[in-house]
Amino acid sequence: MADLGKHFEVDYTNLVSKPQAVFKGQFYRITILSDLLVRLEFSEEGYFEDRPTELVKFRNFPIPQMKVDQNERHLDITTKYFNLRYEKEKAFYGNKYAPDSILKIKLLDASNKEWYFGHPEARNYNGIIANVDKTTDPFLEAAEVKDFKHLKRKIENYIDVKKKGLYSVDGFASIDDSKSNFIAQDGTVIYNDKKRIDVYVFMYNRDFGNCLQNYYMLTGMPPLIPRYALGIWWNKNDFYNYEDVQKLLADFNKNKIPMSILLLGDNWHLKDKNNLTRFSSGFTFNRELFSKPSEFVQYMHDRGVRVGVSLDPSEGIHPHEPKFDEIAKVVGTSGKQIIPFNVFDKALMSSYLKFLIDPLYRTGIDFFWINYRNLKDKASNDLLNYYHFTDIGKMEGLRPMILGRASQYAPHRYPIHYSGETAVSWNTLKVLPYFNSTSSNLGLSWWSHDIGGYKDGIEDAELYARYVQYGTFSPIFRFSAKYGRYYKREPWKWDVKTLSIVREYCQLRHRLIPYIYSEAYKYHKVGLPLVQPLYYQYPDIYDEIDYRNEYYFGTELFVAPITSPKDRVMNRAVERIFLPKGTWYDFKTGKKYLGNKRYILFYKDEDYPVFARDGSIVCMADLEKNMNVTNSPKTMEIHIFPGKSNQYNLYEDDGFSNLHKDGYYLLTRVDYNYMANNYTLIIRPVEGKTGIVPAKRNYRIRFRNTREANDVIVYIDSQKVECDSYIEDTDFIVEVNDVPTTKQLTINCKGKDIEIDAVRLINDDIDSIISDLQIKTNLKEEIGKIVFSKNSMDKKRMDIRQLSKKGLDRQFINMFMKLLEYVAQI
Repeated sequence: MADLGKHFEVDYTNLVSKPQAVFKGQFYRITILSDLLVRLEFSEEGYFEDRPTELVKFRNFPIPQMKVDQNERHLDITTKYFNLRYEKEKAFYGNKYAPDSILKIKLLDASNKEWYFGHPEARNYNGIIANVDKTTDPFLEAAEVKDFKHLKRKIENYIDVKKKGLYSVDGFASIDDSKSNFIAQDGTVIYNDKKRIDVYVFMYNRDFGNCLQNYYMLTGMPPLIPRYALGIWWNKNDFYNYEDVQKLLADFNKNKIPMSILLLGDNWHLKDKNNLTRFSSGFTFNRELFSKPSEFVQYMHDRGVRVGVSLDPSEGIHPHEPKFDEIAKVVGTSGKQIIPFNVFDKALMSSYLKFLIDPLYRTGIDFFWINYRNLKDKASNDLLNYYHFTDIGKMEGLRPMILGRASQYAPHRYPIHYSGETAVSWNTLKVLPYFNSTSSNLGLSWWSHDIGGYKDGIEDAELYARYVQYGTFSPIFRFSAKYGRYYKREPWKWDVKTLSIVREYCQLRHRLIPYIYSEAYKYHKVGLPLVQPLYYQYPDIYDEIDYRNEYYFGTELFVAPITSPKDRVMNRAVERIFLPKGTWYDFKTGKKYLGNKRYILFYKDEDYPVFARDGSIVCMADLEKNMNVTNSPKTMEIHIFPGKSNQYNLYEDDGFSNLHKDGYYLLTRVDYNYMANNYTLIIRPVEGKTGIVPAKRNYRIRFRNTREANDVIVYIDSQKVECDSYIEDTDFIVEVNDVPTTKQLTINCKGKDIEIDAVRLINDDIDSIISDLQIKTNLKEEIGKIVFSKNSMDKKRMDIRQLSKKGLDRQFINMFMKLLEYVAQI
């Protein structure tokens, strides 16, 4: 008899709600799961479900405080957040004139907004669990998007699936679980053919964080992804062999670009030699490409690179698979006909995992890319994610991870999500920040997009560099392209300037892993999404196309991505940026900006709009000799931004196993106590076990925008120690080596007027633009006098136009007209 194994078994203990929270009649059952979450069930057959579903894993919530008033006909329940009224035994939906006549739930705030069954929830900001590879692609052919409505309409054409999210300006949202499938106690999926209503309603008012907490409690917390997944991925759908891969890795190393994952596409497994487009489904290494698969994988592991392979079982299991006969015997077929793939066939799924997937794990493969191409068959895609992710539980030492298209139900449980084969296009790049932010409305963070674009389009150096910069500050950074020698994802195939920019940002991404991994831990532990849109704090900004792509990247950084080409004459990207309340610093230059303001900023090719708020603490790694390695670093550089005291928890574990669940991790607290002329940094372990990180660590503390301190005192526990301190650009740096990671490091700095103001000035930007223009130097001098004069804007425009008589080309005159217009808006 087919058996999935003990790791699939489901504990039903916490699936039944506490009876005190359940109100039940013949046809209805209403459960008050929390003070903001209600479960509504209705069945004309009196059928109610307590099994887990594809969405729900937990219903045994603590009993909330509530006031109940009911009789034979009516039920009235009030909690901290809402009041529910229901006319018992009647179907939840009212009539079109009074849709709330049978059941309504009202928020207990000044708005008195109410939800009823069938509510359109028009003010819901949606959530994306979609693909961006829709074949009908009018978006790419469109002219530059001019306004929000235009953008939204184009995005809806471009994105394959969009569904209702949890974030709504109304303060409520519902999720329908009526049609998701059930999970049996042995872990198999049972098809749902029941006719019933099963809806969960979140009535959270403005407390969206609490809403997410309830959602994760109901559906399961996001898992902690392996640390290596936060590095640089390589995914080009080429016909690689062992020697090709060795050369590829050597080229990455030679060009000093890290690579942490090699992802093999469609061509690693056995194919039809007469038709290489056949056999998308395949589970056995092609020995002509990789004669010794285990040796190949070990070679990559020895060099710090993990290996994933693409799987698409939609074509079924072919007779050329070595284990075909064993599978055919289990499922009861004879002959050499293709075995159709069916995720609802328990015998097939059991043998699929045992005979096809297990041998690949034994080869050393780290994870699978579930690249199921039958996009209309969403149920099979969802269950493939479930079976593969759960199956990793039997592999001792492996933390569950897959790459796959997002599931319809609770997609946050199955990282990492693949958005499809995207076109090479500025408009594709414009979609991606919106895509990630909108997914946060469903508590979803781990999206992997094709950095550089996957197919079609035109290979353009500026677009490629902007993709890489965006990827640096994205959840997952995966270089990707289809097969073809002219898709230039290899950074060294570009010109020297582009290679230099890409190298800088790839290395920065690798160095940011300690910070991103700590944020990943927060997402796993407390449900704080890595990417959060600006409109969570500023709902009115949602309709402003200039700002709605901005997002928080963890708790310390804020990103305003560049998604449009630069002004060719000015040679700068012109960006309209809104910065939230507080004081902000450009992460690269340290320039200071006052928040709650709109800016027009100008960016060279090598620069990117990333900001750190005052007091931010950003923990970064030094690149190791083997820069592919993503382990906890021996040397750590911590960036400290002035202006405010702050505290940050650096999370570390072995990065790949489940030992963190048994307490094998380390939380190191970084405390920054700020005073203008006297500031202290304390680094100490506060939770976890020793042996997780290097026994001793070198620290480079980079106090940003800070003058040299007159006095620097350093202690390890109570022992005073020596340190090196020096100025680098506008930063004051303190280095302390060989610090035991089990002890407390204290650094106290004193001085007068330590913080450098470094306020960003528009004149500095304009002066830089003039300096870089390819025009005569004497004309630059005249332009500078005009632009920086105290004359009126009209007089400046007139004087600029007059320069045509001195030979200033019309394109530069037009550029300065535009530049003066920008200045007038500031």
